[in-house]
Amino acid sequence: MKRFRFKLEKALDLRLHRERETKIALGKAVGTLSFIEHNLEALARERLNAGEERFSPAYGTADILVHDLYIRRLEETQDRLLQEATAAELKVEEARDEYLEASRDRKVLDKIREKRWQEYKKAREDEAIKNLDDISGGVSARKMTAHGDL
Repeated sequence: MKRFRFKLEKALDLRLHRERETKIALGKAVGTLSFIEHNLEALARERLNAGEERFSPAYGTADILVHDLYIRRLEETQDRLLQEATAAELKVEEARDEYLEASRDRKVLDKIREKRWQEYKKAREDEAIKNLDDISGGVSARKMTAHGDL
C-alpha cells in the first residue's frame, strides 16, 4: 500500500504560518496595551505624590502654583494615555479576531487531515486483514490439494 499523503499539506502549512503571524501580531498589540497601562499606573502614582506634596508647609505660593501646573500636565498626559489605551484595546480586539479566524481556518484543515489519516489507517488495516485471510485461506487450500480432497 502506498504511504499516506495529504494533498492539502501546503495549504495547511500556509494556514499554520498565517496563524503564527497573527499570534505574533496579537502578542505585540497586547504588549503595547500593557505598556500603556503600566505608564498610566506610574502616572497615577506620580499624580498622587504630587497632590500630597502640593500643600507641604515648606512650600510657598509659587511652589503650590508650580505643583498645580505639574498636576495639570500629568492629567493631560493621563488623558492622552487613556485615548492611546482605547485605541490599543481596539487593536488588540482586531488582532484577537484575526488570530481566532486564522486558528479556525487551520483547525478545519487539521480535522480534514485527521479524517483522511483515519481513513488511510482503516484502509491499511483492511488490506492487512485481507492479505492475512488470503494467506490463511491458501493454507487450507494447499492442505486440501495435498490430501487429494479436490
